[in-house]
Amino acid sequence: MDLDALTAAHRSEWERLDELAGRRRLSGPEADELVMRYRAASADLAELKTAAGRSPQADHLSLVLARARLRLTAGDGNLFRRIPQFFLDQLPAALYRVRWTTLAVAVAFVLAAALVALWISSDPALVATLGSQAQLSAYANDEFVAYYSDNPAAVFAGTVWTNNAWIAAQCVLFGITGIWPVSVVVQNAIGVGTAAAVMGSFDRLDVFFAYILPHGLLELTSVFVAAAAGLHVFWAWVAPGPRSRRESLAAAGRSLATVAVGLVFALALSGVVEAYVTPQPWPWPVKIVLGALALGVFLFYMLVVGRRAARRGQTGDLDEDDIGQAELVAG
Repeated sequence: MDLDALTAAHRSEWERLDELAGRRRLSGPEADELVMRYRAASADLAELKTAAGRSPQADHLSLVLARARLRLTAGDGNLFRRIPQFFLDQLPAALYRVRWTTLAVAVAFVLAAALVALWISSDPALVATLGSQAQLSAYANDEFVAYYSDNPAAVFAGTVWTNNAWIAAQCVLFGITGIWPVSVVVQNAIGVGTAAAVMGSFDRLDVFFAYILPHGLLELTSVFVAAAAGLHVFWAWVAPGPRSRRESLAAAGRSLATVAVGLVFALALSGVVEAYVTPQPWPWPVKIVLGALALGVFLFYMLVVGRRAARRGQTGDLDEDDIGQAELVAG
């Protein structure tokens, strides 16, 4: 197909459509003409994309159609129709997109936490720098467990939820720096490794894992996902590919910001487990199984539902109708 010839043949029709879309008021016949020309231009766009994929001509016509669609519909205000789309398409696709980076972050975290724990516990002098013997004993024997039950469960769950959700949001929003997500993961690894070293020095590692794993499985996975999303935003700026850095960063920001929204719900579930399961005097296998079930729900959504969304062509980004004006490029 000769794109230039098709464009020349229909340019006047597209210009008329653009003119009608830009008017503040339309008469009855003009509104009918707008609908007719919108349908015809949509067919032209489908023909262009089928024949040549993305092209400057198709981008231009997409912008004209977007303006006309906005004029016809005054935007899509049907929130109830968009909510299922978000949870079944955009969010799982965005989570699925960062799955391998999430795994890499998780492996790095476990290795770092283990190295910190082994390093500190191997030298009594290092353990002593963390506090006096009385302070460390109180932490290992009383404070570590009491932390999970000192406050009412509902208050504790809300506090933990908001704190962790804010940390996850920072990982994504400040991911462009490339440093922030890494620093969050490193700080958490050092904290977990240090706590394990102290508990281990008092032969309380069984208590450590019994109180960390039930909620930590999902909570830490959420942090890993947030860090992975932030690193993807950073990489979109560093290596934009054929797009400009601005366009690449905008696309990554739009699609991966949905991860921060989704993690609010995951961390809410983690907070419930931490407040209502972790402090219970139940056998440790029961508590860990409940925590693993919560993690399983999240992983099913991320990997299974996300894979299905990706196969439907979803990336987590907004639809073309919602993005607005794109940057036209030649070639």
